[in-house]
Amino acid sequence: MASQNYFLGRQPILNRNEELVAYELLFRSSESRTADVIDASHATASVIINTLTSFGTEEILGKHKGFINLELELLMDDSLNLLPGDQVVIELLETLEVTPALVERCRFLKENGFSLALDDHEYSPIYHELYEIVDIVKVDLMLSPATGLQEMVKQFRRFPVQLLAEKVESQVEFDLCRNLGFDLFQGYYFAKPAVLEKKRMEDSGASMLKLMRQLGEDAEINEIEKTVRGDAGLTYKLLMLVNSVGTGMRMKINSVRHAVSVLGRQQIKRWVQLALFASSDQRGMENPLVEMAAVRAGFMENLASRHKSLKGNHESPEKAFMTGILSILGEVYEISMDEVVGKLNLSEDVRMALVSQQGELGELLHVAKLLEKMDFNSLGPFLNEIGISHEEMLQSQRQAFSWRKGMA
Repeated sequence: MASQNYFLGRQPILNRNEELVAYELLFRSSESRTADVIDASHATASVIINTLTSFGTEEILGKHKGFINLELELLMDDSLNLLPGDQVVIELLETLEVTPALVERCRFLKENGFSLALDDHEYSPIYHELYEIVDIVKVDLMLSPATGLQEMVKQFRRFPVQLLAEKVESQVEFDLCRNLGFDLFQGYYFAKPAVLEKKRMEDSGASMLKLMRQLGEDAEINEIEKTVRGDAGLTYKLLMLVNSVGTGMRMKINSVRHAVSVLGRQQIKRWVQLALFASSDQRGMENPLVEMAAVRAGFMENLASRHKSLKGNHESPEKAFMTGILSILGEVYEISMDEVVGKLNLSEDVRMALVSQQGELGELLHVAKLLEKMDFNSLGPFLNEIGISHEEMLQSQRQAFSWRKGMA
């Protein structure tokens, strides 16, 4: 095979409380830069399995489950046993024909610990035998008009399945499906920054409590820094606090560690005590937006040491991390990037990256956004311009996923 490079994307799947419970794993070949796994040959499907195991399911999924689309050849192949059944939800594509062999295979997979889902599905009596076996039915809101959803839900409720609404793109659609009794949700409303502009970030109550405990135990500064870095809301409010206590405006802040050092433990402890009373986020580390911010920041931090112009600059990884985590505030929540930069006394290179995606840090931010959008047609040439290989980018992505998993 010409190339062993494969990219992995993840789209969050949430429960009725908007808590992260699983991911759909999306595969992209670095050669074709497409997601056309459905037409993969047996050999290509085997490579997909090897790619997943080389990434490491524990590293990518943590404690959550992963949904995987499989075409018929791979579904029927013994290589599927390479996957950890207790963490994998196998999605049966809508193109699969219901045959005795398929039904028998699904029963076998269930007996061996796998969960099963019907993908892009609309109710039909021909699937009754599968409805008794599968765990989840995914309903594509773009294919199933809202007027028919209630009757469809009524039909499905005769079977022991959870209903997952996919391609949820608005608050209206989310409310409709939740009121109809859907159990799980997936779509750009939750995962695409442009759609989430109306949601304001709250700091994580779990992170606040952890920070308070660390301060009470006189934890080392690197442990305090780790907790703050793991939460975009905490990072932003910490930087705001630096400016409000009268010391921050004397110097440009380059990193989270710098901000912690400037403030000192006592000021941070007082802030946490007050903030705990004001925190309204009950999801804590399970908020998928916390996930997005943390992974982007960790990815940029790892990528900084590989950039042709940033190699050897010991401040670059920290600055890249800060740029990544603050960039989410402008894209996802009700605060413009001009407002973010205007209120924070950031170093000039961080400011330029956030406002106009300029400079080396801006280039790293551009790479992160292209990877999140799976825009590999643009990503490949741009990586060449800044001297980063596909292999180095993949390694940085894996390290970011691994770091995020270890934050809890």
